[in-house]
Amino acid sequence: MIQEKNILSLSIIQPNLIWENPEGNFAQFEKTLDLIQNTDLIVLPEMFSTGFSMQPERFGETMDGAGVKWMLSMAVKKNAVVTGSLIINDNNRFYNRLVWATPQGEISFYDKRHLFSLAGEDAHYSSGISRLVVQLKGWNICPLICYDLRFPVWSRNQNLQGQSADSAYDLLIYVANWPKTRSKAWNTLLEARAHENQAYVVGVNRVGKDGNQIDHAGHSCIISPKGERIADIEPDQEGVTTAILQLNDLRAFREKFGAWRDKDLFDIK
Repeated sequence: MIQEKNILSLSIIQPNLIWENPEGNFAQFEKTLDLIQNTDLIVLPEMFSTGFSMQPERFGETMDGAGVKWMLSMAVKKNAVVTGSLIINDNNRFYNRLVWATPQGEISFYDKRHLFSLAGEDAHYSSGISRLVVQLKGWNICPLICYDLRFPVWSRNQNLQGQSADSAYDLLIYVANWPKTRSKAWNTLLEARAHENQAYVVGVNRVGKDGNQIDHAGHSCIISPKGERIADIEPDQEGVTTAILQLNDLRAFREKFGAWRDKDLFDIK
């Protein structure tokens, strides 16, 4: 983990997931993690242990199950936060849950708010009710999941420049299993979220065909608050990349171009 204040080293992984095979995916990710050195945050895609499965009864685990334990062990091994979503059984309700695992053994989580009804996700999973904003090295970070990207109100950066940290963020993350046929929307919306929220935006997606023969192109990337690509991974290829983000640069940009001061005020219900 980099020690310099206000500097965040961020690593993203773009895999070809093994369909409904947690042990195989854990082993695959461990090999990739060995390639990452000296980073603060490692981002895995949506349902990184199974792919986008509609069989939560088979693959759902509790918060003390193998997947969360694996994330915690990797966080300790890499001395970095590890995040990504997996299938969680919480009191016999199933969630597409993003887990935020720290090297200190702390866990935070976010349950996917917008369930993809076109694939029947809403018939198998329960929807989340609140956003998560976590702190890391002076950064406020809001992690969301896949289909949430299409809902700008839910993604909206509501308070900036020292206001309520409960809703303000500096970095917005989307972990996904986003189909190749809608890659244009993926790329366009990620850039739009960066512009409208004056924040860094990260999109982490998988590649390859899943068990339903849905193809994924990846297009994983890290985008600046000005909508510029800081780093990306070649489409249709497995890969990993790391970028260094500067919080002072973000604050200077917000101060110079203060569009956030003219925003609409609203409550999300």
